[in-house]
Amino acid sequence: MTQPIALVTGGSRGLGKNAALKLAAKGTGIILTYNSNAEEAQKVVREIEQKGVKAVALQLNVGDISSFAAFTHEVHEQLKQVWQRETFDYLLNNAGIGIRAAFAETTEAQFDQLVNIHMKGPFFLTQNLLPLLKNGGRILNVSSGLTRFCQPGYAVYASMKGAMEVLTRYQAKELGARGIAVNIIAPGAIETDFGGGQVRDNEQINQYIAAQTALGRVGLPDDIGDAMAALLSDELGWMNAQRVEVSGGMFL
Repeated sequence: MTQPIALVTGGSRGLGKNAALKLAAKGTGIILTYNSNAEEAQKVVREIEQKGVKAVALQLNVGDISSFAAFTHEVHEQLKQVWQRETFDYLLNNAGIGIRAAFAETTEAQFDQLVNIHMKGPFFLTQNLLPLLKNGGRILNVSSGLTRFCQPGYAVYASMKGAMEVLTRYQAKELGARGIAVNIIAPGAIETDFGGGQVRDNEQINQYIAAQTALGRVGLPDDIGDAMAALLSDELGWMNAQRVEVSGGMFL
C-alpha cells in the first residue's frame, strides 16, 4: 500500500509543526512549508525522518499569490523525485499570522495583510494545487473559535476565518465529484508563540481562558495536532463540509 503524503503549510512551527509530526507518526510523508526560517524547517524535516517517513521543506509566503505557480511546480518536482508520485493525498491550509487591532483602529495595510494570508492565499493556493491533489483526497482548512465567540481586537482575523468556513462548504460541494472531502477545524486558545505568545506566556490571560473553558485548562499544541491528524484520516472519510471546533469547550 502506498504511504499517503500530506502538504502542510506553515509546518515549521506551532500547530502546523505539531500536525506534521502527528501525521508522520502515522506513516504519512510530509511536504511542509515555511515562510522565512529555513533552519527551523530543516530541523522539523529531520525530526519527521526519524519517524521513518520522507519529508521535504519548501519556502512559501501564503500572502504572495504570484508565487503559487512556481511553488506548485516545485511540489510536483519533489513528488516525483522523493516519492516517485504525481499526486499527494492531504492538504492542510494551516499557515497564518495573528494581528490584534481594535476595529476602530485597524489600518488598510493590516486588513490587506490578513485578507491575503488567511483568505485569498488559501483560496488560490488550493486552486493551484488541485491538479496534484489525488482524487479521493482530503483538504483541511483552519478557522478559529473567534468565529463563534468574540474577543475585542480580532474583527478582521475572525472575519477572514468566517469566510474560510463558507469557502469550505463550497469546496466540499464543488470537489465532491472527485471524491475530495473538505472540512475546517476551529481551534480555541492554544499555548503557542502565535500572536506573540500571549496565551502561553501571560499567566493572567492563561488563567482567564482556563476559567472560561469547560475542561478547565488552555489548549496545548498536541490537542490540535492530534485533531488535525484525525480529521485528515481515512477513518473520517465520510465527514465532509463540517466546521469542527476543538477548544475544550470555551465560552459555552
